[in-house]
This record gives sequence, C-alpha cells and structure tokens, in this order.
Amino acid sequence: MKFKKIKSYAKINLLLRVTGRLKSGYHNVESLVSFLDLHDEIKIKKTLNNKHKINFFGKFSKGIKKNNTISKLLKILEEKKLLNNQKYLINVKKNIPQKAGLGGGSMNASAIIRFFLINKILNSSKKNILDLAKQIGHDVQLGLDYKNKILHSSGDLKTSLKKLGFFVIVIKPKFGCSTKKIYQGVKSYSKKKIIKNKKDYFNLTNITKSQNDLEKVVFKYYPKLNKVKSFMEDLPNIRLVRMTGSGSAILGYFLTKNAAINAAKLFKNKYKNYWCITSKTI
Repeated sequence: MKFKKIKSYAKINLLLRVTGRLKSGYHNVESLVSFLDLHDEIKIKKTLNNKHKINFFGKFSKGIKKNNTISKLLKILEEKKLLNNQKYLINVKKNIPQKAGLGGGSMNASAIIRFFLINKILNSSKKNILDLAKQIGHDVQLGLDYKNKILHSSGDLKTSLKKLGFFVIVIKPKFGCSTKKIYQGVKSYSKKKIIKNKKDYFNLTNITKSQNDLEKVVFKYYPKLNKVKSFMEDLPNIRLVRMTGSGSAILGYFLTKNAAINAAKLFKNKYKNYWCITSKTI
C-alpha cells in the first residue's frame, strides 16, 4: 500500500492575552490564530504490523520523545476502538522547529485527525472530535482546519474567513522555550478585549495595537530576544514584529514578498547563528 501525504502547517498567534488563571493551573487566554505555509511533511499508510510505528526525521526531529502528540492520538483512538484494530506507519519530516510557539507537534496531531476524517476512518460528531483534540493538547483544536481562529477567553473558538496576505520572516534562536515555564512566569493579567460578534479582529490596525503578553516573561528570561525584536522593528517596510505563542520564534510581518526577502537578508547578516526563513500566511 502506498503512503498518503499530508501537510501539517505551522500555527501563529497574531496576538495573545493572558486574562486569568483557572483552578486547574491552566490559564485563560484570548488570541487571534493564523497559519503559515511552513509545514511538516507527513506520510501515512496502513501496516500489517501489530503496532503503530512513528518515525521522525528532518532538521527539527532531534529529541522528540516516544510519548508525543501523534502517539497520544493513536492511543486514545485505540482505547475508544475507533481504528478497528488497524495499525499505521507514520513518517514525519520535521520542518517546523520545536519549542518555538509554532505548534508543530499539536498541528501534527490535527493533520492526522483531519486525514482520518476525510478518509472516513473516523466518523464522529464535531463535539466528539473537539473533545478528542483537547485530550491531546489545547492547541490541537486550532488546526482541525486552516481558517483563521478567534479564541475567546472563555475557551470558545470562532473561525474567520478573512485572508491576511502577510509575508513574514520567521526567526528562532538555537534555544527553545518551555510553555509551562513561561506561563508560570505570568504574574499579572490583561483585560478581555475580544468581544463576541464584533466583525473584524483580523485587520492590521487592530493586530498592531495588540500584543503577546508572554513576550515580557520570555524577554525577562532571554533578554537577547528583546534586542532581536528591537532590531527587527527597524527593518525596512516592516509592519509588525511579534513573538508567537510562548516563543522562542519571533515573526516580522510585511505586505510584499520582496520586502520579506530583503529583510531576511539583513537579519541573516546581523544574526548569523539564528534560524531564519521567509514564509507567508495561508
């Protein structure tokens, strides 16, 4: 049987506000979420083996544990007897860096859920699929489709059909950020600003006036990243610089492809040891 190919796109947070903390220890967050054409490449096929097998390779595959988002997904599906005892061989080429705030692992699980749904391997209600996604990780639900998302502080998730059309440079230092550690460093909370049924949160003015609350925590631990952001804010034709998720990736947003390409060249000349690519929103 031939492999089927899946693309698993990187998630970005255009804004992120931490508005409170739950008794469970998790935080209330509101965010605007979009996706880049930067993607991991997944190949999947049925196997006659008596166990699932997951292989990771590529530039950012080092250190991925056996207990990962894909293995968690398959385990839950097995426990719910939703795979009819069928086993799968899954190969993942990791093009999205880990611990970057780009949701690489979560989006891998999302992509495989979509594959199972499209191929009618899973036949579940939308509510059951959302419950399944949340069992694996909080971000998994975001990648069940690639529409822009509005995440309310209440946990409600709404989609937006607006296309952003941003070209970006994505930079990441050699170190990553622990999501748990960064959230533990949050000492104050923002007011809720995303109101239900407001028409357009995905306009440039609104996004520019917003922020990622986790930046001040990350920059406290890693002051070099604050200097990197300041350098990026002076790049020609840049419209916005913002960290995504809990870091450590920072994105610069542009309105044209050439502007992003030229900015990437300037960045690489200054920061030769940083990973830096150009991409665009999808």
